Amino acid sequence: MQILLVEDDASLSRYIEKGLTEAGHHVQCIDNGKYALAICMSEHFDIAIVDRMLPGLDGLSFVKALRASKISMPIIFLTSLGGIDDRVDGLEAGGDDYLTKPFAFSELLARISALSRRSSTLSEAKPSELIYGDLRLNLFDHTAIRQGQVLALQPKEFRILELFLRHPGRIITRTMLLEHVWDIYFDPQTSVVETHISRLRNKLEKPFGDQLIHTVRGAGYKLEHKRGKNS
Repeated sequence: MQILLVEDDASLSRYIEKGLTEAGHHVQCIDNGKYALAICMSEHFDIAIVDRMLPGLDGLSFVKALRASKISMPIIFLTSLGGIDDRVDGLEAGGDDYLTKPFAFSELLARISALSRRSSTLSEAKPSELIYGDLRLNLFDHTAIRQGQVLALQPKEFRILELFLRHPGRIITRTMLLEHVWDIYFDPQTSVVETHISRLRNKLEKPFGDQLIHTVRGAGYKLEHKRGKNS
């Protein structure tokens, strides 16, 4: 794979580059977030490994800028910031995985392989478009259109809506959303899900005067055509 390593610790960068090269990957090392962003705009990478604390542009801002530019390559944060809030911030910014320092190189390799397999499986399994009533989701260019109007969705909002459109009429639990959208396999005890559902509803329902996402008390949420106020 073509791997981008964004790390400003020179000795650690050399260590990771050596290990990944020995594993058969091609690695490009960048020590500055701003320069790394410019490189990503003109070159293709299969995966990126990104530190949080970088000169030029910090890791969170770098990843947010990539996602805003519709660059969807898998991203692993590799950082010494290991608190729950730090992990949530990283995944919320658009990261696909989060590994804290110090780390075992074998675990980094395993996570790279897992992300690569998942990315390949999703690209093979996904149709180009999901349709539900007057709502259309293009999975290639990440656009959502309802009644001919483009919805200005953030990356996480798009992933939430994609999950709903893949399972219309089915209850989607908070745990399912955390796992699918944020890759969190524990309850971080934050309101991140509720906040994003509320934002998505404002964009998806308010301009059109109806309701699609319904709260199922004590269970989760459901995508279903109904009339009435948001619950």
